[in-house]
Amino acid sequence: MAAANPNIAVGGIVRRLVRDGRLSDERARDATEGAQREKTSVVRYLVGNNFVSGHQAVLAALHEFGLPLVDLDALDPDYLSLSAVDSKLVERHHALPLYKRGQRLFVAVSDPTNLVALDEFKFATGLSTEPVLVEEHKLAKHIDRLLSQAEMSNIDEGLDEGLDALDVGDSDGSEDSAQSDVDDTPVVRYVNKLLLDAINRGASDIHLEPYEHFVRVRYRIDGVLHEVSKPPLAMAPRLIARLKVMSRMDISERRVPQDGRVKMKISRSRAIDFRVNTCPTLFGEKIVLRILDPTSAQMKIEDLGYEEDQKQLYLDALSKPYGMILVTGPTGSGKTVSLYTGLNLLNSTDRNISTAEDPAEINIAGINQVNVNSRVGLTFAAALRSFLRQDPDVIMVGEIRDLETAEIAIKAAQTGHLVLSTLHTNDAPQTLERLMNMGVPPFNIASSVSLIIAQRLGRRLCSNCKTPDKLPREALLKEGFTEDEADDVQVYRPVGCETCNNTGYKGRVGIYQVLPTTEAIGRIIMDGGNSLDIAQQAEREGIRNLRQSALHKVRTGVMSLEEANRITVD
Repeated sequence: MAAANPNIAVGGIVRRLVRDGRLSDERARDATEGAQREKTSVVRYLVGNNFVSGHQAVLAALHEFGLPLVDLDALDPDYLSLSAVDSKLVERHHALPLYKRGQRLFVAVSDPTNLVALDEFKFATGLSTEPVLVEEHKLAKHIDRLLSQAEMSNIDEGLDEGLDALDVGDSDGSEDSAQSDVDDTPVVRYVNKLLLDAINRGASDIHLEPYEHFVRVRYRIDGVLHEVSKPPLAMAPRLIARLKVMSRMDISERRVPQDGRVKMKISRSRAIDFRVNTCPTLFGEKIVLRILDPTSAQMKIEDLGYEEDQKQLYLDALSKPYGMILVTGPTGSGKTVSLYTGLNLLNSTDRNISTAEDPAEINIAGINQVNVNSRVGLTFAAALRSFLRQDPDVIMVGEIRDLETAEIAIKAAQTGHLVLSTLHTNDAPQTLERLMNMGVPPFNIASSVSLIIAQRLGRRLCSNCKTPDKLPREALLKEGFTEDEADDVQVYRPVGCETCNNTGYKGRVGIYQVLPTTEAIGRIIMDGGNSLDIAQQAEREGIRNLRQSALHKVRTGVMSLEEANRITVD
């Protein structure tokens, strides 16, 4: 960085920060000059470039100008809106109207010297403006959220025609008809509305299914499918053709399954990917779209639902320089999120991380991701061989499907690499047995596999409306609670309210069985023991199985007993 101009005058907040020992004279001139060069406020420049924290900047402004201070995070998010002024003014001046009192409009600012913003808000509203101090990083966060909501609202308002605007006409469902109507505006709007509604409702998948006498659209929300629409039967070819065009598929090919991808920008700072698959059925092609939200890969391990001891086992395995971590469970059980949460913890400049996936669901900067393509010979095994010649530290294999892939992954884990992968089994002990059934020698399994995580996703009770449920002691014992737990456990049941769309559930939480390969379990593997032997040893070592983990969530009021029974068996 070039030396700052010594003739640059510093004042206001910057001068206060220098006086308080938060900034050196040189950095103060750097910040003042940088803010002028980038045509931004000096507070945004200071905080954005980590010269000072948002808290330090707002305290300096408080002492220098004596203005009232407000914590934006303490306000109800629904209280903040852009209804008072044009959103363009908010974005341009980086200031947020908070509330109106009489003829005065109170405006949140991080830089009180931003007098132009106050003047423009005064001109736009006809009200006198009063500045209120807020921390810069919190102001930026809330402005970005509100602007994103405004853009989403504008998009959604343009899609109100929905089904009523679909002109069925005399389409006979032929291929020519489908192709000619791909760009039919009502169809485009209806498809866009389906995608946006699914995102807004927190769906993970969209199913468009043609049958003999009707077509239906279903969303999978919190792991359960819900029917949301029944478009006219004659519209099915047009809707399917539109989705295939968006996914860059061949709309003239209807005889074989196809895979594609759609990227949808829903605001200036957020884009959602859809993984699309078609499957020929008796009455047309069924299309399923998996919604891939990149923010799901940015979850902290604390947010996934691991108990404290389970989380520590996972972190300990990730901290090892070599070994294999296997995550197992059915499709849609959150295996990818668990793996990517671990990869995010490992993602640093001193590690070379490579992944082979089918396909790569979430893009992460700093990780080398490869889509396998068996049609051209790029299988999991081929990708793994290539990785081993690329000086890897961490390798992630989307799924171990065959003996060849398993052997290469285990060899990598035995030669100084950390390997993460998935398998489709019912629980952790069965994963070890599955590897043996594949043909992997027991001594290789015992020496390479360091941790197995079996998981399910269950619906989380809505904290706003859940209510205590009184169950007989005998019923609790039958469900798997111990004698002591049955005496004092408080079980909750779903009710339904506006917060959870009257379902009684809001969001999902992980249920885990985290099984380390201990010395005793290693001996069982070496002796050719089965999954029952491993499960009994895990129980002796205090490892909770999936059912016990689900009941723990019931005891803590996170999950209903009904939901625990839906996703686990006793």
